[in-house]
Amino acid sequence: MSRKSDEAVARELAALEERLRAARSADWSKLPSGELLDEVRSGLLLPTASWNRPTPPPGLLARLRAALARLLAWLRRLFGRGRSAPTPRRGGRTLTIAVRSADGRALGPSEIGETLARLSSAERRELSETVTGSIRARGSDLRREAEEKRKAAEAQRRRLEEERAEAERRAAAQTEARVREGEERRLERELKERGFVAERAGELVVTYGLVERFARLLLEEESRTLPSDVRLSLRGGGSTGTYEKARLRRPEEVAHLDVVGSLLAARLAGSRHIDESTSMVYREVTSERVHVVLAFDRSGSMTENHKLEAAKRALLALYVAVRRRHPDATIDVLAFANDVAVLDLVELWECSAGAFTNTAEVLRAAHLLLAGSRATRRELYLVTDGLPEAYTDAAGQVRSGQLDVAMERALERARELATVTPLRSTLVLLRSEHPEYETAARAIARTLGGDLVVTDPARLGVELLVRWAHGTETERRIAPEVRAPPAVPPAPTASGRGRRRRADRRMGG
Repeated sequence: MSRKSDEAVARELAALEERLRAARSADWSKLPSGELLDEVRSGLLLPTASWNRPTPPPGLLARLRAALARLLAWLRRLFGRGRSAPTPRRGGRTLTIAVRSADGRALGPSEIGETLARLSSAERRELSETVTGSIRARGSDLRREAEEKRKAAEAQRRRLEEERAEAERRAAAQTEARVREGEERRLERELKERGFVAERAGELVVTYGLVERFARLLLEEESRTLPSDVRLSLRGGGSTGTYEKARLRRPEEVAHLDVVGSLLAARLAGSRHIDESTSMVYREVTSERVHVVLAFDRSGSMTENHKLEAAKRALLALYVAVRRRHPDATIDVLAFANDVAVLDLVELWECSAGAFTNTAEVLRAAHLLLAGSRATRRELYLVTDGLPEAYTDAAGQVRSGQLDVAMERALERARELATVTPLRSTLVLLRSEHPEYETAARAIARTLGGDLVVTDPARLGVELLVRWAHGTETERRIAPEVRAPPAVPPAPTASGRGRRRRADRRMGG
C-alpha cells in the first residue's frame, strides 16, 4: 500500500474518532449536527429498533377492558343522546419510520427532528448506542481492511524479494555454468591436443598418455620417502649391460666418449688435441634385457580399506620406474580374481574388484609369460590380500569353496613357475588380522624361492620400489625348511643394543 493511501486511512480513522466523541456527547432529543445526520437516519430506519417493531397483540385482560369500554360508550350514547362522549384514545405506537423507508421516501431533517422529539428516554439511549456502535463498526472495518492491505503489501514485498533473490541466484548459476562450460571446453581441447583424452562414441575416454603421466607423478610422490641410494638408482641412465673400451668407429658413438682415456692417447701420440684416431669410447658388448610381470589381486576383498586403489597406485609407480631404468623392458600387468586378464595402463586404472582369489591361475599365466621370455632379468611381483579361494579344474571351470584344493593348486603352479631361471619373485601380502593368510603366503613364496613382504596398503608403493632397486626396506625373510637350533647369543653391550634398535627400525621392527 502506498504512503498516500496510508495517510488517507489515518485521516478517515481520525474523523471517525471525532464523530464517535460527538455521538457520546450529543443531545438526542433534537436534531444532531450534520456529521451525525447520516448515522442518526440509518439508526432510525433500522428495522430491528424498538420503535419500528410492531405493537404486540393485547392480552385477555386488555381485550376485556376494551370490550367493557365499548359497552359503556354504547350505553351512554343510548341514554344520553344530546351529550357527545369523548373519543377514547387508541393504544399502541405512533412512529412509522421504517414504513416510510420501505416506501422509498427518505427522512428529511424536519422529520428526523420530529421523530427524535417523540422518542422516549429509553429509545433515545438505544438510538445513541446504535449510532456509536455503527461508528465503531466502521472504524473496526477500516482498521481490518487497512491491516489486510498491510499484510497483502508485506506478502507482495516478500514475494518480490524472493523473486529478486531467485533471479540473482539464477543469474549467478548461469554465469557459473557458462564459466564452467568454458573451462571444460578449454580443458577438453587442451587434453585432446596433448593426447591425454580421446573421444569415442560421443564420450571422452582417458588415454595411455594420461595414465602414464599420472603414474610418473605417483612415482615422484612415492620416491620422497625412499632411501637416498634407492632414489638415485630409480632415476635411470646407469649401465644395463657389458661395455668395452675401444677406438671410435661411428660418429654416433661420441656420446659414450672416454674423455680421460682419449686425452691420454692423444698425449702419447704427441698431439695436444683429441681427434678421431685418439678418441676412445665405451662400446656396449652385451645389453641387459628385462621382463617384469606385475600381478595384483582384484577379488572382492580388495575393496576393503582402499586396498585395490593402493595396489593400482603402487603398480603404476613401479611400471614407470621399470620403464625409466629400462626403456626396452617387457612389462606385463596381470589382474586376477576368478580368471586372469592382461591389462594395459588404462585398463589397470579402470579395473574394478569382484569374485574370488584364483592364485593358481595367475601363477600359471606368469609361467607362460616368463618361460618363453629371452630376458636376462626376469622378475615377478604379486600383490594379494588373502588365501587362494578358487582354482580352475581340468575342464576349464572355475571352482570355489574348497580352500585346501585351491591351496594345493597354487603350490603346484608355484613349483612349475620356480623352474624358470633366472627368476626373482616377490609376493606382497597386504596385512590382515587372520594369521592363516600369512602362513599360506609364506608357503607360496617359499615354493617360488622368492621373498615375502607383509605390509600395509599405504606402504605398498615404497616396498615394491625398494625391491625393484634390490633394497631391503622391511623385508620378511622366509625361514628354510629345516633350521639348526640357534646358538645362545652373547650378552649385548650398550653400543650393540643401539645398533640393534637402529637395525630393527630399518627392518620395520
